[in-house]
Amino acid sequence: MSTRRLTRFLVSYVIVGLLVAIAVVMLKPDLLDRREATVALQRPVEPAPAAPGFGPVSYAAAVERAAPAVVNVFTSKRVAERRSPLLDDPVFRRFFGDQGQTRERVETSLGSGVIVSADGYVLTNNHVIQGADEIQVALNDGRSTAAELVGKDPDTDLAVLRIRLDKLPVISVGRSEQLRVGDVVLAIGNPFGVGQTVTQGIISATGRKQLGLSTFEDFIQTDAAINPGNSGGALINAHGDLIGINTAIFSRSGGSQGIGFAIPSHLAEQVLQSIVAHGRVIRGWLGVEIQMLTPALAESFGLESAEGAVIAGVLRNGPADRAGLRPGDVILRIDDQPIRNSQAFLKLVTERKPGEQLRIRGVHDGERFEIMATVAERPDLSAR
Repeated sequence: MSTRRLTRFLVSYVIVGLLVAIAVVMLKPDLLDRREATVALQRPVEPAPAAPGFGPVSYAAAVERAAPAVVNVFTSKRVAERRSPLLDDPVFRRFFGDQGQTRERVETSLGSGVIVSADGYVLTNNHVIQGADEIQVALNDGRSTAAELVGKDPDTDLAVLRIRLDKLPVISVGRSEQLRVGDVVLAIGNPFGVGQTVTQGIISATGRKQLGLSTFEDFIQTDAAINPGNSGGALINAHGDLIGINTAIFSRSGGSQGIGFAIPSHLAEQVLQSIVAHGRVIRGWLGVEIQMLTPALAESFGLESAEGAVIAGVLRNGPADRAGLRPGDVILRIDDQPIRNSQAFLKLVTERKPGEQLRIRGVHDGERFEIMATVAERPDLSAR
């Protein structure tokens, strides 16, 4: 074969290869990208350091950055209700029969949400959209649209919605792990349906747990006024970055009493990414019921301190049962990590991926033990 014919032969094959590659990219782009779906979040630009002891005299710039991305969430659901107890009377039923014994009414509620990506993903609270037949999102610029429920996580009281509009305002997601008690924060939402409202306060505490609000608790506590309708709205820092999703208040009257709670942004981000990638949040699970180790229990077990977690129950044929864990076992360490309390046990287990193995050390009837347990996926207990 001459050099000229060989060159023509190679060029033709290159052209055919390019045409096939172009066709694959246009018709089957998913074949080229098998990575898990992720949400691109906007990160804050590091502000210039302020002089010690000085802060801004106005937070208008922070609000201008964040407020457009905070939305109102309206939900509605159809509920069947009985018309009148008189219709149970045989005399009335003789005339009216079974017709009209029930009627359908529409229940509406409102809350708030935060647009966290240009793709239209919105973070809100699960209790805001729980049981809703229709979800409507209204933006601060006057636009309104139906929202799709992407997924929810009752264990953290978070839900992810998606809206499909152009040129969406997006909030910058800050680092809630860097918060300090005393930092200035602002809560943005739609309290009592009066319209978008901003309140100001400080971080009162971080890492609040055992409040009975959700399964996995790591709340930011703030004295910024949070009222009904604020749920799902944004808690921002003095630079306008999202550092929490407003969730609940402690109140005897139903209104704000200076004790509000927000889900930290780092936890909300983990839930968001997992729901977008998998349609649910994947957590590790051993199939045990955990009880807090009190000083009285520690003494009865012959332990020197009340650090650890007590297994109160074991699910038959679950991961813990197959590994040999039994009720009454006191768990002291997991993979060389000390277990200070039941919350630490729950956190360590749920952070592991299904299929991973844990080295568990503890005490039973005064005897030390060490076993290996294989983590399974935590089931959706809310669906039961």
